[in-house]
Amino acid sequence: MRISMDGRGRYLDNIFIERLWRSLKQEAIYLEEISDGFQARRVVKNWMAFYNTRRPHSALDRQTPDDAYWAGLEERHAA
Repeated sequence: MRISMDGRGRYLDNIFIERLWRSLKQEAIYLEEISDGFQARRVVKNWMAFYNTRRPHSALDRQTPDDAYWAGLEERHAA
């Protein structure tokens, strides 16, 4: 079993994904009464779309991940 995502074996490697899972559970999963796998899939899909396209992130200067990604691509192509 390999714990580290980048192979360095540091405990910090998994903090970002653990925080994502925590947010997903607290903001979507625990608030829904999920009765089957199809509904669970819809809840997760809708939350991930919200997380990436409409939810501003403090680490990204209050941008959404989509906005930050596309701005980064534009900067690379302009250089």
